[in-house]
Amino acid sequence: MNIKNFHILIILISIGIALISGFGRYSGVIDFLTFLKPNIASNGYINFLSFEKTFFEESQWWRLLTPMFVHFSFAHLAFNCLWIYVLGSKIELLDGHIKFILLVIFSSLFANYSQYIFTESFLFGGLSGVVYGMFGFCMVVELETKNERYGLPPAIYLFMIVWMVLGFLGILTLFGFGSIANYAHLGGLIGGIIFGMATKWTTVIK
Repeated sequence: MNIKNFHILIILISIGIALISGFGRYSGVIDFLTFLKPNIASNGYINFLSFEKTFFEESQWWRLLTPMFVHFSFAHLAFNCLWIYVLGSKIELLDGHIKFILLVIFSSLFANYSQYIFTESFLFGGLSGVVYGMFGFCMVVELETKNERYGLPPAIYLFMIVWMVLGFLGILTLFGFGSIANYAHLGGLIGGIIFGMATKWTTVIK
């Protein structure tokens, strides 16, 4: 594997963590990856440190990103990794390795922080926010260039937006898709759009 194939590296890390953690069932494995730092209370129960303690007192800044590697079901992992492989590979090929990894970092930050700030959730994860970030980025670029640079038909953008809206309405949960990190999807999408707008005038970095 080429060390610069970062989309493959992201997929392999996500698969490895899913297998080792039993898709999040073994808390000891994912304690290092959750958004807030877990803390075992004197009564044996696990709670989480506050945002301020986690990031400013403990300086565990990696947690702003690492929830993206945690998945809680095979379907969740497979869906996200498929999009990282299909769309992420195109972005990395056409726009360069550096721009791709910066997009992943930027959209993950937006996704994870949005999920936390709007829901005060302590335990969430997945690459879905990054996937929505990639869609937001591609949408901006394709609107600017007025062509299907990444091979995405306009209908796929509409589908992803509708899927996100269905999540906010609770319809996906109603049909058995489990708990959905809706604000992570929205945050990732916004992060990808902002990243696309901020970089659309720059030359491609490869």
